[in-house]
Amino acid sequence: MKINNFFENFLKKETFFVSRAVLSSSYKPDQILYREEQIQELANILAPALRKEKPSNVFIYGKTGTGKTLSVKHIVSSMNEIAKNNQIYLKTVYINCKLKKVADTEYRLIAQLIKEFGKEVPPTGLPTDEVYNIFYELLDAQEGTVILILDEIDQLTKKIGDEIFYNLTRVNAELKKSQICLIGISNSLVFSENLDPRVKSSLSEEEIIFPPYNALQIQDILRKRSIEAFKDGSVKPGVIEKCAAYAAREHGDVRRAIDLLRVSGEVAERSGSLFVEISHLDEAERKVEADKIINAAISQPKQFQAVLYAILLISPQKKKFFTGEIYEIYTTICNKCKFNVLTQRRISDILAEFDMLGFINAEIVSKGRYGRTREVSMPLDENITLKLKEILEKSIHLD
Repeated sequence: MKINNFFENFLKKETFFVSRAVLSSSYKPDQILYREEQIQELANILAPALRKEKPSNVFIYGKTGTGKTLSVKHIVSSMNEIAKNNQIYLKTVYINCKLKKVADTEYRLIAQLIKEFGKEVPPTGLPTDEVYNIFYELLDAQEGTVILILDEIDQLTKKIGDEIFYNLTRVNAELKKSQICLIGISNSLVFSENLDPRVKSSLSEEEIIFPPYNALQIQDILRKRSIEAFKDGSVKPGVIEKCAAYAAREHGDVRRAIDLLRVSGEVAERSGSLFVEISHLDEAERKVEADKIINAAISQPKQFQAVLYAILLISPQKKKFFTGEIYEIYTTICNKCKFNVLTQRRISDILAEFDMLGFINAEIVSKGRYGRTREVSMPLDENITLKLKEILEKSIHLD
């Protein structure tokens, strides 16, 4: 079949999708279910900005897919509208710290913030102090408040340390007309515990926790999206319930549930089915799980990849193994790749993050007078681990 014919036929086909965009990660619903308490708490903290008063800095914690970013964007969008209607100067800047070439050095982060104000600086070359001075001038150009949202803020400390936060919290001392409020969003519940005490005291003035959604809450969210995304009756009974159960098992990640529902619809559509059925969901689950793991592994820093590679070397031989065994092989990998060797305690922290990401299962067990360690097992399908091993070998240059 010619490719033109394929696309012509595709356009003529009936589809059960009414709006695929409703199931995308960028979709902003009018109402955010089961986050009323957190939204109200954050609104109370940020409201003084509308009176040109500086709100407290806020740290927002919660695992992936618990509605943190969506809720923050919902609130600042509403604030921007009120500010515009009342001729109040309020600027909100959103930065995802996970993005490469945006927040991988202090210079690049400040350069990106300058860009958000409509000015450009060279990607490298200027003294950092000069870049900060340009940023201060732009901030102080108007009287009012700038809300700076740093999403996945824990990624910033992995790349450039926590001194950047201290510098950002000291900005207000340099400003005469405006003020800056920081909102840090983190998937790591223990992120602030590892910060320098002076940074922690100046940065995390207020903290809000977003708990995971349970299976029933995820069902309600999926039903609401499903009504907007699909034609009536297209999703067979049991699909939404099973989709919610999958996501509840994954720490209540509603974003994953929405992805699963969308991919299930796409799998059904490609197979020529008139309905989204449980078999389509099962196939989508396998696809999404593999994509999620591979993408997450690729985005990890090299040291993290070395630890994960060590685990992949051990797991075919042992069902359960301990931090010390991983550390031994990790050290060998670092020597081969000419990486600095991190401490065993830091490796233990990395294992906790891997557990949260779903790469491994890690339980803390007591070894009596020898202290505590993590007992690790690999829950991933063999096909995924083989692909993962291959990707990591290329990434850390072991191929």
